[in-house]
Amino acid sequence: MAVVIVGVCFLVFGGFKFFFKGSDSTPISGPAPTPTPESTLEPTPEPSENLVAVLETNFGAIRIKLFGKEAPNTVANFEKLAGEGFYDGIKFHRVIKDFMIQTGDPKSRDDDWSDDGTGGPGYKFDDEINSQKLIRGRVAMANSGPNTNGSQFFIVTAESAPWLDGKHTVFGEVIEGMDMVSKIENLPVNENNHPTKDAVMKKVYIEQ
Repeated sequence: MAVVIVGVCFLVFGGFKFFFKGSDSTPISGPAPTPTPESTLEPTPEPSENLVAVLETNFGAIRIKLFGKEAPNTVANFEKLAGEGFYDGIKFHRVIKDFMIQTGDPKSRDDDWSDDGTGGPGYKFDDEINSQKLIRGRVAMANSGPNTNGSQFFIVTAESAPWLDGKHTVFGEVIEGMDMVSKIENLPVNENNHPTKDAVMKKVYIEQ
């Protein structure tokens, strides 16, 4: 099913939602959340401005400085999910070379990739759009439109992605491990940009 509106193609396939501009086949937004009842995340105390998250992947560790000042609720949500072990065992389900790598969907833990990109924590919360730009190494929330954040996020591998600025909450940047990000970015993928070799976050935690 495809609907074309003013040169923008909106394609729904197997639970995924992609957006294309003109003839450019680069998705410019995150996949849709699972169509199940969701609650709204309650406001959380402002986190420390000096938090560092570690993604221990099967390719090596990625360390991310979290922007607690610019995106306090988003960082608090990430800290909460990491502390609960929510991210452990989740795969990078969407990889587009010279654009980004995406993860955070609990449905990616199994071998059925057809529903990857449609899951979340069971709630959504508002955007925290800030002055941070989407440049290489920045980490931002994936979404299906304004104020639909949950658990999925992506790491930018392009030099910049200005068409996404103002549409996704930027909440961190990679400070160590971009070589691991590049290894994941260069994995072979199928026609849906799903890696044909697993890239897994074995453990995600906040450095103490």
